[in-house]
Amino acid sequence: SLLSKGSFHGVPFILKDLKAALVGTPTSSGCRINKNFIPERNSIIVDRYEAAGVQIVGKSNSPEFGIMNTTEPELWGPCRNPWNTNLSPGGSSGGAAAAVAARIVPVAHAGDGGGSIRIPASCCGLFGLKPTRGRVSMAPHLGESWGGFVQEHVLTRSVRDSAAFLDLVDGFTPGEPYYAPPKERPWSEEVTRSPGKLRIAFTDRALFGNHNHPDCIEALSKTVELLRSLGHEVEEAVPNYPKMDLIQAYFITVACSIARMVEEASERANVKPKPRNFEATTWLLAQIGWCCSAPRLLKAQNDIHRAARNVATFFQSYDVFVTPTIAVPPVQIGELRPTAAEKLQLSLLRKANVSALLDKALETMGNRSLLKTPNTQLFNQTGQPAMSMPLHWNNDGMPIGVQFVGRFGREGTLFQLASQIEKEQPWAQRKPPLLQD
Repeated sequence: SLLSKGSFHGVPFILKDLKAALVGTPTSSGCRINKNFIPERNSIIVDRYEAAGVQIVGKSNSPEFGIMNTTEPELWGPCRNPWNTNLSPGGSSGGAAAAVAARIVPVAHAGDGGGSIRIPASCCGLFGLKPTRGRVSMAPHLGESWGGFVQEHVLTRSVRDSAAFLDLVDGFTPGEPYYAPPKERPWSEEVTRSPGKLRIAFTDRALFGNHNHPDCIEALSKTVELLRSLGHEVEEAVPNYPKMDLIQAYFITVACSIARMVEEASERANVKPKPRNFEATTWLLAQIGWCCSAPRLLKAQNDIHRAARNVATFFQSYDVFVTPTIAVPPVQIGELRPTAAEKLQLSLLRKANVSALLDKALETMGNRSLLKTPNTQLFNQTGQPAMSMPLHWNNDGMPIGVQFVGRFGREGTLFQLASQIEKEQPWAQRKPPLLQD
């Protein structure tokens, strides 16, 4: 069919193989039982992209149901980082990040339920913003995903492109469970405005983990110096939040959501949910979800809501909060996948009383899963906008991202600050080694 004569007429574009449905195109979600699932209706976000004239040329790799913070689904195999193909591009939008970093496309659709835009942005040297909860519609197939944690947007090489693509897709859709405060002006105008003098807090503490790698702390320290040189008021401070309660609440919410996703995939395939149709980690999460009581899920939601109010109070004193995006430089392919011993343990859990092991399973999963990516999930829970900027490269030549978090509904402040930083410390000229002449 003829392309729309929209503002992005003919721009090549890739959809993440998760959530966003494109009529007539398989949407596997990285899951073998979903391999041949073909949606009958576009997602609203896809309608809006197509109305702008983008040319959707393919789907990007995603871990099964977007669970992992690396992109290595058993169905499609690992996606590799263009800066070093032995390393992971992060997850779950690793395929999107790799495609943009490798200059296959200038921009790619992505989604973020625990850092899945910001983590691969950090690993691949890109700009990635997770919008405020409710900013971008998930209609008509979903009202929310993972209890409102997931927000969709794009990965780009510039602040300008991210703002322009958010202008394409934000806007109210009837029946939404959440609605972000309306923008004051187009996001594309925000990148041309000065942020003024901002009050900025920072921490080198790993928010849901134990520590940040020295390379990540160095990236943060240099960013703090840059922010002060730009005239902002910067001081060390961190919100008050119940760390262990929120880690458990995060995984309980995700586990219950994955349990339903496993059921939906099985219903489409007209089979009962069986472990052989899913990856081991997916099945364990589903088991946890099935064993979790409704009151426990509601407690998790209440813990998150109380924490969000405390964090919002912190942001009455600060315009922006800055941390390392992730706790380590990009890791080796396979490093974040379950080991052979762990796979054996997971297979044994299929026959165990998971209900009795629920707390231990949650503790173990939380500690391992968040060890390397502990700094992003809190803001999926609070719903605040957060972005990763490629402001440092370590001695191995690998990009290290810095995370900036704004007040709820205030992406404009983040775009203004990001544009100011981008002009002062541009990164667009940097290219992965495989693209060097």
